Amino acid sequence: MSPAVLAPAAAAPLNARIAFLVELARRLHQYGTSAPRLEMAVAGSAQRLGLVADVWSSPTAIIISFADLAEGEEALAKVTQVMRLAPGDVNLARLCEADDIADRAIAGELDLREGFHRLRELGRPDTRRAQAAVVGSYGLSAASVVALLLHSAWADLLAAGAIGLVIGLITVLSATRPRLAAASEAISALVATFVATLVSAYVVPLAVKSVVLAALIVLVPGMSLTTAVREISSQHLVSGVARMGGAVATLLKLTFGTVAASQVCAALGIEGGSYALPPLPAWTDYPALLLGAAAFALLFRAAWRDWPVVMGAVVLGYAATRWGGAISGAIPGAPFGVFLGGLLLGGLSNLYARFAHRPGAVIREPGIILLVPGSVGFRSVSYLFERDTTLGMDTGILLVTLLISLVAGLLFGDLLVSPRRSL
Repeated sequence: MSPAVLAPAAAAPLNARIAFLVELARRLHQYGTSAPRLEMAVAGSAQRLGLVADVWSSPTAIIISFADLAEGEEALAKVTQVMRLAPGDVNLARLCEADDIADRAIAGELDLREGFHRLRELGRPDTRRAQAAVVGSYGLSAASVVALLLHSAWADLLAAGAIGLVIGLITVLSATRPRLAAASEAISALVATFVATLVSAYVVPLAVKSVVLAALIVLVPGMSLTTAVREISSQHLVSGVARMGGAVATLLKLTFGTVAASQVCAALGIEGGSYALPPLPAWTDYPALLLGAAAFALLFRAAWRDWPVVMGAVVLGYAATRWGGAISGAIPGAPFGVFLGGLLLGGLSNLYARFAHRPGAVIREPGIILLVPGSVGFRSVSYLFERDTTLGMDTGILLVTLLISLVAGLLFGDLLVSPRRSL
């Protein structure tokens, strides 16, 4: 949504305009929009509806004050709305729907009250089919990470995929169970480590740490860390620091779960196999990349029409990172490769939003999923829990370097191609 002149819908009653904007803000937050983009989108939409909106967004709350433009510069806020919300999660299909509803309602093609009700309907619970797709995406993501990034054995791939399905089931169940949700990350890490160790001890030897990392890869808050740094760099300090705190808390819960399971296994005398299986052949990188791209399209709940774009963005982000790492003489995923990937994806997402008239998040969010350094943060905290302070601090510095590189790439991408739309 881009700010423009006063829209036909500006003639609607004040309460209808405010109710529509509040519901729009609620949906954008629910579907994973960062604070800067949400505030810009709502403020721009309010201006077209003849209102001034002062928007404050954080990961768990939104505050909006509305004043009427018709009263001039001296107008004071007539309504202030405070919303307490749970942290959002990226849902590309519903984000695109919300964007389309907002554009049509503001342009006068859709009555504001009808637009409000359509936005409200987007908050419906996921169907069983959608939940099954999310569970499947966890398993596919884990399997693709083993093949694409960790280059482990076939047994590791199968074990990580199966454990990923279990983690996905726990995550789906926790969505409607608040008590389980609070500890779901720790429970998932405990289950993943315990099952991987059991399989390695009694079925087939596994690279246990690699399998556990792959199975938990979707829960590792790499996207949250990246968004937090972007918000802090754009002076949205409260939201950025709060999101950073939430990401660190998630890392601590994941690490505690893995350490606790390891200690239980050691106390029970369960030890993994001691010999290594042959790694996956090099040709598996290509099908694994396609598998991972499809898994992330499922994970981000992209609409079918957006699947080619989403999968292309994932492939492009990974290829740019590999190429950037190769030309810099470093390993794939090194800072320059991550910067290059962020630069390309940031610019392309703005181009896509400009010409396709759809949210650039369709390219930006899935495209950077293989670039975010969440696994590095997980390893850093794990080393600290194991009292390997030197290695933990060294990995932590690498985490900061990669985060800065990725955010710098995205910011330079916005400079390369200026965003015409907020989302």
